Amino acid sequence: MTPKDFAGIPFLRDVGSNALKDVEKSAIWYSLPGGWPLFLEHEPAEALWFVRSGSLGAFRRNQDGSNEFIGHIRQGEPVGEMALVAGEAHSASVYALRDTELLALDRSTFNRLIHRHPPLMQNLARIMLFRSRQNRRRNPRSDPRVFGLISASSSIDIIKRAEALKDALHVLGKRAIVIGMEAVGKAASWFDDIERNYDIILLAADQEEGIWPKICLRQADRLWIFGRSDTAPPHHILPEGSSPARQFQLVDLILVGPQDRIGEMTTRSLSSAWLAASQAQRLFHWRADHIQDVMMLARILSGASVGLVLGGGGARAYAHIGVVRALRETGIAFDFVGGTSMGGVIAACVALGWDDGEIERHIWDGFVQSNPLNDYILPVVAMTSGRKVDQRLEAHFGDVLIEDLPRPFFCVSTNLTLGCSKLHRSGRLRDALRASIALPGILPPVVSGDDILVDGAVLDNFPINAMADLHRGPNIGVDVTRQRALRADEFRKPEGFLRWVSRHGIHSAPPIAELLMRSATASVDAMRSHDKTDLLILPDMQGIQLRDWKAYDAAVESGYKEAMRAIQNPPLVLKHHLN
Repeated sequence: MTPKDFAGIPFLRDVGSNALKDVEKSAIWYSLPGGWPLFLEHEPAEALWFVRSGSLGAFRRNQDGSNEFIGHIRQGEPVGEMALVAGEAHSASVYALRDTELLALDRSTFNRLIHRHPPLMQNLARIMLFRSRQNRRRNPRSDPRVFGLISASSSIDIIKRAEALKDALHVLGKRAIVIGMEAVGKAASWFDDIERNYDIILLAADQEEGIWPKICLRQADRLWIFGRSDTAPPHHILPEGSSPARQFQLVDLILVGPQDRIGEMTTRSLSSAWLAASQAQRLFHWRADHIQDVMMLARILSGASVGLVLGGGGARAYAHIGVVRALRETGIAFDFVGGTSMGGVIAACVALGWDDGEIERHIWDGFVQSNPLNDYILPVVAMTSGRKVDQRLEAHFGDVLIEDLPRPFFCVSTNLTLGCSKLHRSGRLRDALRASIALPGILPPVVSGDDILVDGAVLDNFPINAMADLHRGPNIGVDVTRQRALRADEFRKPEGFLRWVSRHGIHSAPPIAELLMRSATASVDAMRSHDKTDLLILPDMQGIQLRDWKAYDAAVESGYKEAMRAIQNPPLVLKHHLN
């Protein structure tokens, strides 16, 4: 061991020459191939590890047996320190994401060293305190920095695409570099030096370039596969060989194509085939001559993408339209959009790329001009037949697939069969929206196989957790259900059915509709969800009821005013997004 072996390790900073010599004599050097485990969740902690070169990834096991990626562990950082100090088992599994060199201190050696050299424990305590704070907010060091850009189509100039992304990253203030076949034969230390000097490294390779794509696969923190949206995927998208990023499904798909209109993209959509072939977690579109798409991808690479979450709330969701208009006026572009119930409908309009005028025209025609929930029937499974809603969703969203939207989108429904939320990220858009707005008792549920799907608000009216799982940037949330949503007088001495019809007509919604809608949108942990947003917007909905489908102007204006007020003092993570 030499002093160079310990360079860049905060644990050894300013501890004195005697401590350094003691660690030098005691530390053990290990080499861990990419894809191999360092330790597994629930195993006892027997050593303190430090990353000398390469990269590790921390994973937590989900109930369904899948591995949830937590973050990267990079050069100089300790591994397993909390479990070792606490005398507990590891709370996560750690794997090498590429060939990694480590230094280790076993338990007895560690205890001897910190007893003999107290500054070592002081440094470790600072690291542990920093990490515990980072558990409550994103740590940029745990983000991917080395991206393998692999072309799965010979007609895609991957170097040209990578250079365009590099230029966009520079606009965002990031130091980026594109590396091609010139890196073949370089030692691991060469890649380490590159990582020290740049924020983002783009390893660009065509799948036919011999050994270079395999090197990219082994060196990348995350893989971006480039394919053509108008061509079927090849049988073998990636070259054979071990790839930790592929092993742990740290893969995204970027479909390149000339399409400019969504309708054309869905006529013979191949997006689903590409997703299945690549096993990608996320899908993005890069349309010809769309600088907005390039900037979106650059924001995603740099961890600066913006997510927009729109909660459900019946007619109150009109406020989301005003919020979107205000945020757009201040220069904020949305890279990921999602929502529940009517919030999901507005989010779909945004994901389609509609401008403010288009959103207003579609929502006005579909929901404001005439009530879509007044085709009442004698209730068996619901108060309405749902035919009006089905017809309007088809008229305004057609057969568009979620996979073909210009911006990543999701909406949430509730699976009553399984008793859990269902996340819709693929399939026909109007089918997903129909499930997400199926208020129990008001609209008939959606039957999908053996599953009964109803309004997502029943379990998750503000799906911020789903958005946080999709990307690493800041999230904006809009909740329209905070204020009182029921008129107490309607429930003190309710009228009989015949008297109600004689006074209000057969097409007016009785108070039971408001009761059912409020029951479905009364989130039990709203404040806890609110805490996970970077910018929370709560429009003033006093006086606007969930079934006030004619209260369009008042709701939109309220959303606009509250959004403008909220961004007067935006959080730091959003300031560079504003004009």
